[in-house]
Amino acid sequence: MVNKIHKTAIVGELVKIGKNVDIGPYAVIDGQVTLGDDVVIGAHCVVEGHTTIGNGCQLYTGAVIGSPPQDRKHQKKDKVFLSIGVNNVFREYVTVNPGTIEGGGTTSIGDNNLFMACAHVAHDCQIGHDCVLANYVGLSGHVIIEDRAVIGGLSGVHQYARVGYLSMIGGCSKVNQDVAPFSLVDGNPATFRGLNIVGLKRADVPSENQVALHRAFKILFNSGLNRSHAVLQVKEQLNGVPEIHQLLEFIQLSKRGIS
Repeated sequence: MVNKIHKTAIVGELVKIGKNVDIGPYAVIDGQVTLGDDVVIGAHCVVEGHTTIGNGCQLYTGAVIGSPPQDRKHQKKDKVFLSIGVNNVFREYVTVNPGTIEGGGTTSIGDNNLFMACAHVAHDCQIGHDCVLANYVGLSGHVIIEDRAVIGGLSGVHQYARVGYLSMIGGCSKVNQDVAPFSLVDGNPATFRGLNIVGLKRADVPSENQVALHRAFKILFNSGLNRSHAVLQVKEQLNGVPEIHQLLEFIQLSKRGIS
């Protein structure tokens, strides 16, 4: 299949391009960039650095992918990377930075994610699959976003924070602690508001497991027990539910505390 590269686009000599790639007007693709099959690069986009973009990704007007990390410790000679999976959508003016030497060197993004207009993914972030970052979401450095998480518009996530599986963050939230899997948080600072019921239903989590999660969160957040005792009580009462195991493992690994 023939690639379609606009005559005004600039493509560097080291760029590797797959099949059926569409590069729009005034786009700049330079550096050690690899574009998979069926990638679409919109007008005025910039892709640079050691960046790999998987099959079927779409970049809309003005997206800047792979520009140097916004970290004062970063030096031009540092060899750092950005790895992007398949079928991701980066809407207008989204920015994504590679990793830093201090953070392991790589920012990674999984598959089937949607980054709405003007969202920012900072250095060393690790994003899973099927996530949604709404307009103007800002991820600070070293943030981990687990699969199927949704972050509402104008929200900011503190560096080193983790956002758990199938969780949802309300718009305009300030996330300065970890967000537990399956939870709904909102506010400034973001606090626990309940289960992500809509997400659980869409993920076909059995109703009895949803009930177990509700009981677990009640113990964890409303019982007055400290974290270790609350976790122990949940283990004793709700052992054997996969979602409970996933929740407790996330909480026990938390370094910033749970929202």
